[in-house]
Amino acid sequence: VKGGAAVVGDKYDVFDIPTGALFSSARETRWGGTVGAGLEYGFAPNWSVGVEYNHIFLGDRTIDFTTPIGGFAGSDRIRQDVDMGLVRVNYRWGGPSIAHY
Repeated sequence: VKGGAAVVGDKYDVFDIPTGALFSSARETRWGGTVGAGLEYGFAPNWSVGVEYNHIFLGDRTIDFTTPIGGFAGSDRIRQDVDMGLVRVNYRWGGPSIAHY
């Protein structure tokens, strides 16, 4: 089980559909919190497999969009939370430790 701080760099682009030209954009850095849990199982000498789930809470923010020449293009309220799953296979180099007496 784990928890902590999270930081995300976001970039939003709005394109004009008929022409494909960039209409407006915005950038921001968001701070939030994260919680997660996982399990790891050793299935052979030096080998293990793990699974992990994390949820990042970034909340709601109102973002101002600007045109490519710097004019104001409007605002939008954006909610952003992230759910991440991870499956990993690990190999530990060097082998198991051996006690010397």
